Amino acid sequence: MSNRTIGIIVTVFLLTSATSRADDIEKSFPLRIHLPRDVSIEGDTLQLGQVSIIRGEETLVAKANKISIGRFSVPGQEIVINRSTVLSRLACSGIPVSKVSLTGAEKVTVKQRQQIIKGEEFVELAKSFLDKNPLVDSVCKSTPVTLPKDLILQGSSEDIKLSARLIKSGARNRAKVRIAVLANGIEIGAREVTFRLKYNSRRVTTLVDIPAGAVISPENVRIEKALSDYPEPSDWSPPYGLIAKRRLPANTVILPNMTTSAKAPIIVERNQTVVIRFENPELLVTAIGKTMQKGRAGEYIKVRNVDSHRIIVAKVNENGTVEPVF
Repeated sequence: MSNRTIGIIVTVFLLTSATSRADDIEKSFPLRIHLPRDVSIEGDTLQLGQVSIIRGEETLVAKANKISIGRFSVPGQEIVINRSTVLSRLACSGIPVSKVSLTGAEKVTVKQRQQIIKGEEFVELAKSFLDKNPLVDSVCKSTPVTLPKDLILQGSSEDIKLSARLIKSGARNRAKVRIAVLANGIEIGAREVTFRLKYNSRRVTTLVDIPAGAVISPENVRIEKALSDYPEPSDWSPPYGLIAKRRLPANTVILPNMTTSAKAPIIVERNQTVVIRFENPELLVTAIGKTMQKGRAGEYIKVRNVDSHRIIVAKVNENGTVEPVF
């Protein structure tokens, strides 16, 4: 007998033996379960059919596939299932251990199939949106206050879109952007990112020492560019013509509370004789009065009518006359 013939006989014998053993296993164990080392699944609830490969009698396979084997309670959780747990759940479902053949790993690590959107991604998108849609043109810098938490999306979807929009913020130096996460057009999650803002602005700095009561002018101050935590008022203008309320040393940044409006000159003094004048298109009435208070143009003072001795309230005019108020 040749070596080739002997080899063929041995191969046939081994194949026959393997087939025979497989048949014996099928007869001895009508339910055969293979456990992989790692599995990723959709959803929160684990069934034995999701975490293993089950073969055998059709009715037993159908029953075993539906056996509950655990549940995810928090995003990102991993569940480890060992052989003892599998056999215990099978037994509780009426499938005795004697009918089961377990192969593969000693334990299975099960993860939930999911997508994670990092907090950094939300910040990057929010900042890009804010740069393109500033609250005002003078915004020059935006810094995220906090990093939002990662968003874990259960399952997987190729149609995930992020949509940004501004939302109201109670602080003038803050901006808040909301990022909505959409799957197939439906919002499934969101994160908010708050930014601290810096603005381009102007400030007024003294060039020389300015004594209290002196007038602010282009000769004693300069206008500088600066960064501010708050936007510049829309009606901002240099404080030219205002009066220093106290001494302002050179290189002092002038704040609003350091100056006041220049007062108009006093038009009438106390106990001054004035003309009381009332006029309308059809009538002109004049009288002589004595002021009881000093006053500037536009102020209201008390005046005594010299003829009637009646005290009236009158408005001081720029020409020195007073106009009674009725």
